[in-house]
Amino acid sequence: MSFSGLVVQLLNGLASASSLFLVAAGLSLIFGVMRIVNFAHGSFFMLGIYLAYTLVERLAPALGFWPALLLAPLVTGLLGAVVEVALLRRIYRAPELFQLLATFALVLVIKDAVLWAWGPEELFGPRAPGLEGAVSILGRQFPVYDLFLMAVGPVVLGLLWLLLHRTRWGTLVRAATQDREMVSALGVNQAWLFTSVFALGALLAGLAGALQLPREPAHLEMDLLTIGAAFVVVVVGGMGSITGALVAAVVIAELKALCIWIGLVEVAGVSLSLSKMTLVVEFVVMAVVLVWRPWGLLGRPQATVRALAQAEAPLRPASVGLRRLGWAALASLALVPLAAGVWPYLPVLLVDVLVAALFASSLHFIMGPAGLHSFGHAAYFGLGAYAAALLVRSAGVPMELVLLLAPLAAGLGALLYGWLCVRLSGVYLTMLTLAFAQITWALCYQWDAVTGGSNGLTGVWPAAWLVHPLAYYGLTLAVVVAAVLLLRRMLLAPFGLALRAARDSALRADALGVDVRRLQWAAFGVAGVMAGLAGALYVFSKGSISPEGLSVGKSVDGLVMVLLGGVQTLSGPLVGAAVFTWLHDTVARNTDYWRAVLGATMLVLVLLFPQGIAGFGQQLAQRWQARNAGSIDQRGSRG
Repeated sequence: MSFSGLVVQLLNGLASASSLFLVAAGLSLIFGVMRIVNFAHGSFFMLGIYLAYTLVERLAPALGFWPALLLAPLVTGLLGAVVEVALLRRIYRAPELFQLLATFALVLVIKDAVLWAWGPEELFGPRAPGLEGAVSILGRQFPVYDLFLMAVGPVVLGLLWLLLHRTRWGTLVRAATQDREMVSALGVNQAWLFTSVFALGALLAGLAGALQLPREPAHLEMDLLTIGAAFVVVVVGGMGSITGALVAAVVIAELKALCIWIGLVEVAGVSLSLSKMTLVVEFVVMAVVLVWRPWGLLGRPQATVRALAQAEAPLRPASVGLRRLGWAALASLALVPLAAGVWPYLPVLLVDVLVAALFASSLHFIMGPAGLHSFGHAAYFGLGAYAAALLVRSAGVPMELVLLLAPLAAGLGALLYGWLCVRLSGVYLTMLTLAFAQITWALCYQWDAVTGGSNGLTGVWPAAWLVHPLAYYGLTLAVVVAAVLLLRRMLLAPFGLALRAARDSALRADALGVDVRRLQWAAFGVAGVMAGLAGALYVFSKGSISPEGLSVGKSVDGLVMVLLGGVQTLSGPLVGAAVFTWLHDTVARNTDYWRAVLGATMLVLVLLFPQGIAGFGQQLAQRWQARNAGSIDQRGSRG
């Protein structure tokens, strides 16, 4: 741990912070004005570096390296404008979560488009002319190009400040960040303002990607790796604060650099590798900042939205027709063993569907009636799965007892995280759940002695009487049906009605004597128990569990299921889980570009059914009933 090593690491951190700031600045602008959590922002970063690779390769001999490189962010910005006009503009009136679903679908489509155009291999770009060498700093070599990147961030910040404070467009953007409803009331064309903001955000992401070409290879995982870090920077710096994004990027990058420099340390005789903390340090920072100052270091509390949301019908017990449909579906599932001889894969697929349905239902329990949007629900799924695996492998606990204990472990984790989460609301609560989930993921990923590290835990199989796939399918069906019915009963009980009251108006609910925080905390615990039960069923069906079961991707899968089915209906998560799992399995087995097909299908569903598949079916049923009632009234009046 030399002083020269510390200086070089800190300089490395500043170079990384500059690149991260470019991505986060665009994301912060988009969220500040449009209130969209843009999952596809990392995809524009990835497009920037891939486009830069091609443009430099083909145009650099004629135009020069830098003109060819800088064409990439311009093309990326143009693509961003096309995406906003062709897709996002059509769903602005849809709930914000459906806009998030649309941007996630874009991630899938863009990833496979890049795979088709450039292939799966890493692509190495040329060095930047004039910036190829290194300089000596305290006896250590430091790349000249990294010094150049360190200067780019402050320069871009200055240009953005001039754009936002010295132009009419910038004034409108700042006004929309503070109160976009008032901007619209003053006659400003919001549609084109949104398009320009989204295009600028995509351009900044593309610029960040293009500038990374001489520094690192282009690869297909850059989108999700980048968007996670960018989200953290935006939240820590403050939603909509460009300066805050730069400050947060520097703080997080320098903390990572310090962890790398310190390396291995001993605390009370225990060796700790701080270099491994680089996987999670930004999420620890985000969790601390959100608990201490929810609106970020330089941000401001969000303005109250004046637009009235569409009234949502109360949850009601299933109608006679829906009950009959449910009984028919349950009878069909019970008869699956009779068809196993013809379709031996069917029970295996349906176990996946049932586990997904329970996981989605547990997320819907806090998302829909409670209004607690979670990006980290996979943490409780993974805690249940790991608890089940450890109880069987290390303690020798029978599987039957494990199915009772593992969900309790997940529920305790949910209560621990939920105690802090319920103190926040809106996007701040959402990002805190993401932070806790990533901390849990990092713990499982790096605790080799207990969790098996990146390899996970294997050899976790069901009891002898459940070894046959049909026997395990029967158990899974019984457990999932019982758990889903219990969740449904709780939502229709006074507990569920109080949850909805707290969601719609926490102040009024509190005035009526409802302890809102305690109620929401209890909802977190219930949802965690059910997600943990889904995780326990999953690990016994697959025989193993890895950190992927706690990843952001797993949490997003749950969100997609709930939103595809419909967040405002009790049957929505069940329908969404069935459709998503079937699509994922069917498409993945029939094409290498399954992400694009799945993403395109999700986009079509979002555009056609913004209320979800089950919600659309509910609307059709209500219209049909109203039409029949009207015809009966007409006949009665004629008689």
